Amino acid sequence: MEYTKEELEKMLQNQEMSSQELQTLLKAREEGKIDFVLMDVREVFEFTDQSIKGADILLPTSEMNQKLHVFDELKDKPVVLYCRTGSRTGQVMYILRNMGYTNIVHLSNGIMGYFGETEHNAPLPKV
Repeated sequence: MEYTKEELEKMLQNQEMSSQELQTLLKAREEGKIDFVLMDVREVFEFTDQSIKGADILLPTSEMNQKLHVFDELKDKPVVLYCRTGSRTGQVMYILRNMGYTNIVHLSNGIMGYFGETEHNAPLPKV
């Protein structure tokens, strides 16, 4: 199914998204139809074990307090968060929304509920 830019942008405005929506958005991003940041908030060992192909940033929740400046740099760009099951990202999203960040959505069931392409031993993305 082909989505309009408006439909793609609407997916990024919800508080959470499904595996199918993220797969759709990643494909649309590859085609240059939309732009967003995919951020993994798990720990490094979890990322190297398995990650979603297309992850842009790895920012472990254990380092979040020291690196909140990353969100200042991304304030105008939609950010999709994911973790293992959606629990950590739900907490991170709650904190960030209370701090005024509104362009944040999370993958509802984390990587465990993601049925798109994943990678093992992927190079660590930037922070």
